[in-house]
Amino acid sequence: MADRIRIAVAEGDLYEIEGLLRTYLEDGETPEGATQAMLHGLQDCGERFEKGVAFLPELTASGEAFKLGMRMLEPLMKGSPREHQGTVVLGTVRGDVHDIGKNLVGFMLESAGLRVIDLGVDVSEDRFASAVRDYSPDCLGLSALLTTTMLGMEQVIDTLKREGLRERLKVIVGGAPVSQRFGERIAADGYASDAPSAVRVVRAMLGKTRPGPAG
Repeated sequence: MADRIRIAVAEGDLYEIEGLLRTYLEDGETPEGATQAMLHGLQDCGERFEKGVAFLPELTASGEAFKLGMRMLEPLMKGSPREHQGTVVLGTVRGDVHDIGKNLVGFMLESAGLRVIDLGVDVSEDRFASAVRDYSPDCLGLSALLTTTMLGMEQVIDTLKREGLRERLKVIVGGAPVSQRFGERIAADGYASDAPSAVRVVRAMLGKTRPGPAG
């Protein structure tokens, strides 16, 4: 049954997921086990997306199936509501008003159990610094969709250093013009080319070992 739950989430099957979860629980299995099966399904879809054999609608549907299942499981889990696995602040840097990619990253991170604070678009260096002070996030995600604005990522990191905030958190960068090499040059901790890889990089960053520059 766990495999069927995994497949249902991977395929974004909103019609079957609740019935499968109900049967799984009636068989004496735990909500935590069901959650793990759903997480595996979400990861399966993310991997297919990265390989180019699944597309944005499938990725979104998989996330929706996961969230639907969690709404059913959370009241049954110890310590409900579900404890967040970490906090991530996201934002598109100053001068850039693109948000589709950032929004998808936020959606996927929330689906994976992370608390997301989305600052929106055209976010100044000072506002990013204020959010780090206010929310004490584990990770800061910077997005840029224009070559003319991607340099703002370096300015954010410089501001965090100047205000003594840089060592508090990991910084991940992404967006169409951004590359791993660029991330390394500005001393980011990680780079992600798309939403599924962002989830993987952030989860690795929140592990016990600190990854090298740009993941």
